Amino acid sequence: MATASLTPIFSSPLKTSRTTTLTTTTASLDQHRNQVVLRRQILKGLVLSPLILIKAPPSSEAREIEVGSYLPPSPTDPSFVLFKASPKDTPALRAGNVQPYQFILPPSWKQTRVANILSGNYCQPKCAEPWVEVKFEDEKQGKVQVVASPLIRLTNKPNATIEEIGNPEKLIASLGPFVTGNSYDPDELLETKIEKFGDQTYYKYMLETPFALTGTHNLAKATAKGSTVVLFVASANDKQWQASEKTLKAILDSFQI
Repeated sequence: MATASLTPIFSSPLKTSRTTTLTTTTASLDQHRNQVVLRRQILKGLVLSPLILIKAPPSSEAREIEVGSYLPPSPTDPSFVLFKASPKDTPALRAGNVQPYQFILPPSWKQTRVANILSGNYCQPKCAEPWVEVKFEDEKQGKVQVVASPLIRLTNKPNATIEEIGNPEKLIASLGPFVTGNSYDPDELLETKIEKFGDQTYYKYMLETPFALTGTHNLAKATAKGSTVVLFVASANDKQWQASEKTLKAILDSFQI
């Protein structure tokens, strides 16, 4: 925003130049600070701004068409298709900060674009805050998203396993707001499970979240690999949950990294 100046007519050119430089620098710092604050607020679901609805340039090759038109059938259940993330899908995968992951989806679901401010596109390869990897949804069944968090945010031990970070309750206390979109209450946690696939351990959660921005029902699955903790979230409102509870649980169970 332009700032009116009352600089005297006979002020020296040097003084005028210095004033202009200071004003420009201050404006740039304010703009950068506002962007950082906005990103953190959006990630935590604290701000419902019209900016969220603006379609930013895609950070991945998201296609807003049915996934059944381009993804292969799942080898374990042909009624689903298989999404395998590769380096072309997200900046974090290209930077090697997240290892490739996969999960199944109903063919009618669509991949949605992740706003650049949430994608971690601008902070790779070293992001201090969690970011959204990919998102898929179906208006009748619900939505899923993959959230990645720097390991250093949860522990100082390099390449820690999820067990070394803590038990399931400790982990969800830290990452719960990224499941619900706003806040986390331990009373919302209905069930936890620990699963192992080979050398990889996963924590699974079922939450009933009446005040969550993501939906009144949330399922989550988390694991740690390399320098990142990866959180898979499946969400639904009451109507969607009644129709697709089994489908969402099947999607959650299929997530692997």
